[in-house]
Amino acid sequence: MQGLVDFLKGLGASRLMAMIAVTAALIGFFAFVIMRVTTPQMTTLFTDLSVEDSSAIIKDLERQGIPFELRGEGSVIMVPKDKVTRLRMKLAEGGLPKGGGVGYEIFDKSDALGTTSFVQNINHLRALEGELARTIRAIDRIQAARVHLVLPERPLFSRETPEPSASIVVRVRGTLEPQQIRAIRHVVASAVNGLKPQRVSIVDEAGQLLADGAASDIDQAVGDERRAGFEKRMRKQVEDIVSSVVGQGRARVQLSADFDYNKITQTSDKFDPEGRVLRSSQTREESAVTTDNNGQVTVNNELPGNRNQDNAAASRDQSKKTEETNNYEISRTTKTEVTEAGRVNRISVAVLVDGSYAKNEKGEMVYKERGKEELDRIAALVRSAIGFDQKRGDQVEVVNLKFAEAPAVASLPEPSGLLGMLQFTKDDVMYVIELGVMMILGLVVMFMVIRPLVKRILASEEIAAALAGEPVPAIADGSASGGGAPGQALLPGTNATAQLIDVAQVQGQVHAQSVHRVGELAERNPNETVSILRQWLTEPAT
Repeated sequence: MQGLVDFLKGLGASRLMAMIAVTAALIGFFAFVIMRVTTPQMTTLFTDLSVEDSSAIIKDLERQGIPFELRGEGSVIMVPKDKVTRLRMKLAEGGLPKGGGVGYEIFDKSDALGTTSFVQNINHLRALEGELARTIRAIDRIQAARVHLVLPERPLFSRETPEPSASIVVRVRGTLEPQQIRAIRHVVASAVNGLKPQRVSIVDEAGQLLADGAASDIDQAVGDERRAGFEKRMRKQVEDIVSSVVGQGRARVQLSADFDYNKITQTSDKFDPEGRVLRSSQTREESAVTTDNNGQVTVNNELPGNRNQDNAAASRDQSKKTEETNNYEISRTTKTEVTEAGRVNRISVAVLVDGSYAKNEKGEMVYKERGKEELDRIAALVRSAIGFDQKRGDQVEVVNLKFAEAPAVASLPEPSGLLGMLQFTKDDVMYVIELGVMMILGLVVMFMVIRPLVKRILASEEIAAALAGEPVPAIADGSASGGGAPGQALLPGTNATAQLIDVAQVQGQVHAQSVHRVGELAERNPNETVSILRQWLTEPAT
């Protein structure tokens, strides 16, 4: 310790402060590099958070002791990449994020005993609006949504019930497609009792009316969507079958379909006179006997003995009548035909195919047109793909023209094996680049700044120790000068100078290597050495 203290005292205040500054800068730099390298890579936990959700998530992260970063004025939270999945599941278990709206959880902490029916109805309306807003935000391209419901109560003694209505304000990324708008209307209408899709209006953040609640709007959207879907499906079928013949990307297909959206209901009755079936049969017979006695009524005729005799003698008249009634059922066929809207009246297809390319003797790509027979075969394939009907008026045109762009270059195969498994993301590449920059900067600081400073400090220390050391004044002693006259200047580098140095006298005070360095310094700087010796010789002896 005493040697260390003497060494520090011998450095001097300026050199000591320089060494302390260099050491502090070096420690600070490497501490920054180590902290930056060991800091975990941060990634996004949640985005587009409300103030309430962001505050609740931060409180939960602080409770778990997990580092995080806030960006976008608190709407974006960054956490270590290796903990993202676990944190999302943990927060989802606690119901976070809630989505910035009030849902059915409003009833979890409410005191139902002292709550009036009016407050309960208002809370139910708020919860329903909040749940619908969360559902709408789950749709692609929608950043935020707010739902307003009007659920009127039926007045007393009223036969008519007012219909509910809804209005929705959304903030979107880009533009919503018609089917997405229609889906939002149907989702809201299905969630509210008695609400019809026609009574739902949708407005975007710019004030543009996306749906005004008209019935014709929905019908037209359904028709256009059905026609667009049919054309897209048929176009894909035609492109697939043509591309398999001419090559991928060497065919262009345009298809147009004419739809009939009229709904037709037709009822017809058909009777078959040959198909008779006996339904019922009725037969009736009548018989009568008439005796001619001239209509005389006498006492003699009424006597028992004379009556039979008179009847036998009188003339008789008998009559018989038969009636038969048959009822038949005639065969009858009743047919009702309902033709739904959206019938295809006509299909028109235009197919543009590129020619073939071949290399000539010079190795250049030469364009070659396709023959008529090949085009006819392609047209036959297209007719089969679309279900061609000549009576319907369908048209198919296949034309061969040279495309403006060159043939597509085959894509390079994806790397397999070890390179295929190393799927680096953008964050991984940036992290590796950052580590490389830190290492290069550290090496530059070590070799360009710290190393020259340390060498300069050590060189200054050696010079000062050599020129101001204790063994040098011994050579000014007259007894050691070999009888020489006092005041005589001794030149370095001579044998006399080497003889004047008594190594045994300075043993234990200066190392032999220091003496050797003093000799080297004296040889390199003879003038400065002579001046120092003269100064020592002129000083009075103590």
